[in-house]
Amino acid sequence: MTGIAVVEGDGIGHEVVPVAREILAAVRPDLEFFEVEVGYGRWERTGSACDEETIADLKSADAILFGAVTTPPDPGYRSVLLQIRQALDLYANVRPIRGEGVDIVIVRENTEGLYSGIEWTEPDRACTVRVVSRRGSERIARCACSLAAARRHLTIGNKANVLKSDCLFVDICTREAARAGVPCTARFIDALSLDILMHPERYDVIVTTNIFGDILSDTAAYLVGGLGMLPSGNIGERHALFEPVHGSAPDIAGQGIANPIAAIRSAAMLLAHTGDPGSAAVIEEAIDRVLNAGIRTRDLGGNAATREFGAAVLREVLRGKA
Repeated sequence: MTGIAVVEGDGIGHEVVPVAREILAAVRPDLEFFEVEVGYGRWERTGSACDEETIADLKSADAILFGAVTTPPDPGYRSVLLQIRQALDLYANVRPIRGEGVDIVIVRENTEGLYSGIEWTEPDRACTVRVVSRRGSERIARCACSLAAARRHLTIGNKANVLKSDCLFVDICTREAARAGVPCTARFIDALSLDILMHPERYDVIVTTNIFGDILSDTAAYLVGGLGMLPSGNIGERHALFEPVHGSAPDIAGQGIANPIAAIRSAAMLLAHTGDPGSAAVIEEAIDRVLNAGIRTRDLGGNAATREFGAAVLREVLRGKA
């Protein structure tokens, strides 16, 4: 029995994750789901957003389906996602961006950089340490090269002309690409952020450091209809967590209008990662058929509610499995 931890989190996570879970259960009735609570709502109620017992529960799962969490700009609040990524050593954040004329995978180092969690505040300044290690760079480069080897080429997003820590990152990624026989080029991240929007066909697999990957993938969401379309996988050697790229969207939470596609696609990534690419493909094809039928949520110019869209995908999934 495959155990799936289900974390709704905050905001629209409570709306999109149940839709994705229902589709997962329909495709794979053998999956065993158990719920884990983390997030700002829990912190407000109990004073703890995520503790060691929660981490142990997540580690016990074969995979994690995650929604979204609210992270307030409060120096006393520790990011739940950073805590989980580091505790489970989910070093690779893989974000596929696919749509008409677009097929890009952004591979983001997920445990270091400016999100290393090494921060402190002094009376007249606040400091955050940017960590780029040899071990961290080597393993994310190898992950990206393994993907690029089955595709076309690798782009290394960096700012080595200003940030000398990026010199190490670029050097390691270049060496790993040469070792894997993968063609690669290095691009400064600011120029890359513009060029990916103007010429997405030029790009295939992009590897970069933590905050650059976070920003670049959100920017690239413009190419395929917005953040509601993008799934992601946080992957380590022993654990994996799959989540929509979007946040908790408190401005629309509770209205039933959130786009569940990113959550559903994250569920498909979970299936592919756990050895069932066939079921993952059934889900992706079902989403495409629903969109082609003109059924869309408000962010895509339609009027379908969250559950209405999910029900349409579920019907197509069941038809595809028949």
